[in-house]
Amino acid sequence: MLLPASTAAQPRPDQEEEAGSKKPWIELELKLPPFPKPENLLQFEPSAASSSRFYIDPGSISIGSDGAVRYTLVVRSSSGADNVSYEGIRCETREQKYYAFGGRDGTWSKARLSEWRRIEYKDINRQHAVLYADYFCPDRTLIKSSRDAVNRFKYGVPPRFGTGTS
Repeated sequence: MLLPASTAAQPRPDQEEEAGSKKPWIELELKLPPFPKPENLLQFEPSAASSSRFYIDPGSISIGSDGAVRYTLVVRSSSGADNVSYEGIRCETREQKYYAFGGRDGTWSKARLSEWRRIEYKDINRQHAVLYADYFCPDRTLIKSSRDAVNRFKYGVPPRFGTGTS
């Protein structure tokens, strides 16, 4: 399913550079992945303080030529209810975006507010900060492939050298 990206080709003011330097960023047209299957989900733990469980659908991870990584996130509440979202992260700008939300019937609905937002490090709801720092943008650099990301979820995040992320 393709969703129109009405503002995708329009650079944001903060992305425009002086003449002759960097080209304005252009977002790829959105293509939604198949709905996630519970048996394929990989769990990760953004915070021990959360009673929710967090999962990534490995088959949905894609790295676009626009420099954004896209993925399906499933957040399971302590009562067993699933919140499913298709999202993106831009390593270069440390931003996150919701593209679509999953319904109980296994279909996608376009996000009403689909805009890039700065990823902030918080005590609660840390999933985007952890996905950014540990899985998709280690050392503030986009991972090389979706396989690299899947390996991080399956086998753990390699130890960091230095002072960590900020």
